[in-house]
Amino acid sequence: IDLAVARARTSMREGRQQPEARTTTIGEKGRRSNRHLITLYVAIAHANDAQVDVAANSTYVIGYGMPSDLEVIETMFASLSVHMVHSGQQYVTSRQWQGETYVAVVDRRRRTKEHTAQTARVAFYRAYIARMEERLTQARRQVMQDLPATSSESSPDRATGELVLREKAQEVSAFHRRASDARGRWGGYSGGVRSPSGSAATAGRSAASRARLTDAPEIGGKRE
Repeated sequence: IDLAVARARTSMREGRQQPEARTTTIGEKGRRSNRHLITLYVAIAHANDAQVDVAANSTYVIGYGMPSDLEVIETMFASLSVHMVHSGQQYVTSRQWQGETYVAVVDRRRRTKEHTAQTARVAFYRAYIARMEERLTQARRQVMQDLPATSSESSPDRATGELVLREKAQEVSAFHRRASDARGRWGGYSGGVRSPSGSAATAGRSAASRARLTDAPEIGGKRE
């Protein structure tokens, strides 16, 4: 976001950017972590004005956006996905979750169950992603607030920045509609762990709060 205006000005000098599509591999078919990694990718993509299609078997995603935005998304996802999985493994290995329970949704009924290593990992992932979405949203909002409050001939950045972002989002959306062959909507995670709580929620949110976002210059399926 903070570089969107600068990129727009640079593009006029170096040639205007055009939206494109890029495929990112998520994991082998059947891996339990794929849906959570996709959810993380979608959160990062949406914060950077990109649209996402998700493979029916959840093994890859296609991001639609401006080249520079897609580079940011790829860089952030490569870093955060490794951090989330590694931190989740550390939490599961610590066995803090032993003896804790969670509320599962089974046949539309809520039941209290004792955590297993797998459900504890899922709860950690879901808490991590929820916190990361908050951070991305906060960062995007802060960038816009840091622009001048009013527009004038000597201070046009806020109006220019908002216009650039709006026009970019419209252009990417139009490109996505033309280029995408996806049908329906990706359902996301559908397991029983719906509301992370206990040590899993605390550990997941804490890990996401520690994750570095500063390496990326900007934070700005079936269709998601």
